[in-house]
Amino acid sequence: MASAPDSHTDYHPGDMNIAEQSATFNLVVGLFKWGSLALAASLVLLIVWFCTPAGFLPAFVVAILMVVLGVAFLRGKKSAAH
Repeated sequence: MASAPDSHTDYHPGDMNIAEQSATFNLVVGLFKWGSLALAASLVLLIVWFCTPAGFLPAFVVAILMVVLGVAFLRGKKSAAH
């Protein structure tokens, strides 16, 4: 006959150290965020360069402008000191 399961286990909600999971999550979010910006800027560069009569220099300027604005918008906000 099986005994009743113990109500005392090693798992205690809220007591886990989740530093590694938080670091991995932040890394993945950062890679997606900055990778998306790099991909978008590359696509804009190539599309303006090859699909319009503008040429390389205007395409490069537009791509750099997009990267500068993207960095300004995607940069993390500074948290208030406690």
